Amino acid sequence: MTFKKGDYVLVLDEDLSGVVKKVLGNTISIETEDGFLLDFDVNELVKKEEKQSLKSNLFAHDNLNKVVLEKEQPNKRKQIKTKAKERYEPTMEVDLHINQLVKSSKGMTNHDMLTLQLDTARRQLDFAIKKRIQKIVFIHGVGEGVLKTELDYLFGRYDNIKFYDASYQKYGLGATEVYIYQNKPAN
Repeated sequence: MTFKKGDYVLVLDEDLSGVVKKVLGNTISIETEDGFLLDFDVNELVKKEEKQSLKSNLFAHDNLNKVVLEKEQPNKRKQIKTKAKERYEPTMEVDLHINQLVKSSKGMTNHDMLTLQLDTARRQLDFAIKKRIQKIVFIHGVGEGVLKTELDYLFGRYDNIKFYDASYQKYGLGATEVYIYQNKPAN
């Protein structure tokens, strides 16, 4: 490409442009918009037809006010609305009915079934404490009350929880709700 004095050029690989002031063989001296004289090789320059600043071309065909308004609008966060009832419902349910824990209870004694149910309750409670889940409902059923008594004994050994009968409307008499204090209360 040939350059002559007065041509407006852009520098490749750099954010520079200017007017050609002197041509000496393959070396071309340009004056930048800031007034500096710099020398470049012919291969480092590209001729531009008109001298226009990039800023004036940026929004030549767009409505500038529309673009500014679009950028200034804050994004509104959409909150998921939950009913007051749902906010206070437990986040985790554990069904301790034996048919929910094993495929078949054939060959298991009552003691085996009770041990499995208590181990499941202890494991789920420890999981909830570890994962900082605040409320759990253990569904134990009505029956003779042996499992409920054993659960009361198990929950009584933890000092960072309180437990009470779960919602009668939802579970009837066969469930216990456990509330886990995230920060242990000081004694």
